[in-house]
Amino acid sequence: MSSWQLAADYQMLQADFGSLESVFALEGERITHDPLSELIRVNRQGVDYYVKRYRNAGKGLRRYAARPRIKAEWQNLKRFAKWGIATAEVVAQGLERKAGAFVRGAMITREIPHSRDLADLAHNKSPLLSNPAWVKQVSAQVADAARVMHQHGFTHNDLKWRNLLVDDQVKVYLIDCPAGTFWWGPMLRYRIIKDLACLDKVAKYHLSNTQRLRFYLQYCQRSRLKAEDKQKIVKILRFFEGRE
Repeated sequence: MSSWQLAADYQMLQADFGSLESVFALEGERITHDPLSELIRVNRQGVDYYVKRYRNAGKGLRRYAARPRIKAEWQNLKRFAKWGIATAEVVAQGLERKAGAFVRGAMITREIPHSRDLADLAHNKSPLLSNPAWVKQVSAQVADAARVMHQHGFTHNDLKWRNLLVDDQVKVYLIDCPAGTFWWGPMLRYRIIKDLACLDKVAKYHLSNTQRLRFYLQYCQRSRLKAEDKQKIVKILRFFEGRE
């Protein structure tokens, strides 16, 4: 059984993006590659598109999972858009199964023009990270996105700087979320701490303590810390102790 959907606004790309067969036949610039998947970039009509292709779901029962990793990727990006979180536009998506087992799947997203991920900016010591106004604007958007996710009982589970893009208009986009899902109770609280700790893991090397505290207050939508906040901050700071 095979399913594939190309968004209505992109029917002019039917020849290249109209089926799983045509998508898996595409050739382009390889961006990433691992035993399960690959990401390539192709250009059509002057626009870059990112094609994520999975040829394997992993070993054992993972092949029979109700929601393969690629399906989680496109569902979560669409969920972000529904919640008002800026993200990459999903142009097409689908997968193929045989006898209930995952065979292959793909997702195509449209480029976010003139954007770079925060990890790249940090690695290259971008002067933008030394610009207080720029940092404040970006920080507020990241805090809003994290809060909206968490208020829905959803955590990203890989909320790293590399998964946050910023364009030349200082707009932040949240991307690449195959492991994100809903939690509740103690597990939700634990996963929220993990999300925030992932962000702070890099922030502590590039931002001041004042900027990091401002981010947390923006996330909580408070002007001052409460006792419960101080306890939470301690958990965030200690989350990766001994694992770095």
